[in-house]
Order: sequence, then structure tokens, then C-alpha cells
Amino acid sequence: MRAFELANRYIGIHELATGDHPLIQWWLSLCGMPTDVTDETPWCSAFVNGMAWELRLPRSKSAAARSWLAVGEVIRLEQARPADDVVILKRGVGDQPGPEVLNAQGHVGFFAGIQNDHVMVLGGNQGDAVCVKPFPAGLVLGVRRLSGIV
Repeated sequence: MRAFELANRYIGIHELATGDHPLIQWWLSLCGMPTDVTDETPWCSAFVNGMAWELRLPRSKSAAARSWLAVGEVIRLEQARPADDVVILKRGVGDQPGPEVLNAQGHVGFFAGIQNDHVMVLGGNQGDAVCVKPFPAGLVLGVRRLSGIV
């Protein structure tokens, strides 16, 4: 099974209105956080770490989205494919640092395609849930391939 296929199985998982979702807490624990951490904690990177952990793929072991810039094989956006590729995006208002800065805001998820001038991302913590969402292509910091499978 490929990472993208596994991630698809989790579409619809979302933060709970009352209490915390235990699966989101477990994904966060894979990043070194305590098991009782709230599901309000940013968890996009934890979701990608969870999928990589289940498939024994390289992972960042960090809850920081930009930590994925240091994992896997560098791929150009034009070469990205929905399989084992993750896309790392800028996040925040105003000028954001480039990919050389790992200690800054970001977002990460699985590459799901390109529509017009947007990158489709299958990720966690997108509207507090796992879903596919478009992001402007200009926000892409990098794409990383987690698997050597062609």
C-alpha cells in the first residue's frame, strides 16, 4: 500500500467538539508529544508521520511541518505524483521565509494533484480534519518523495 492510499482511508477524521480524538493524539505522540495532548495542537505533520510510521517510510518525527524539508528525496513540483510524495507549504500572513528555514510556520500533506494554479493536498488539520484541500501553488516550499518505488 502507498502512503496516499493509506491517507485516503482517514478522510473524515476530525477534531472532536468535546474531548480529544485519540487517533490525533496518537499521531502527535509519534512526534514526541504526551499522549494526553489536545487535538487542538497543530497536527498536519503528525498525520503525515502517522502514515509514514504505519508504512515504515522515512519520517520527520517532528510536529513541525517544515521538518519534512529534511526528509526523503527532493522532487520538483512538476514531477510530483500522488503516491508517496509530500508537499510542504508556507503558512501565515506577510512575507514568509524560504525552504532554507526549517524553524518557521508551514503546512504539510500528501500531494493529490494540481488544478489550475493550485496544489491539491490530502492532509490532516485542514479545517480541523483529514481532507483534500487546494492551496495556491506559490505557497509550495518543496516536495519530498518518501519512497523509492517508481
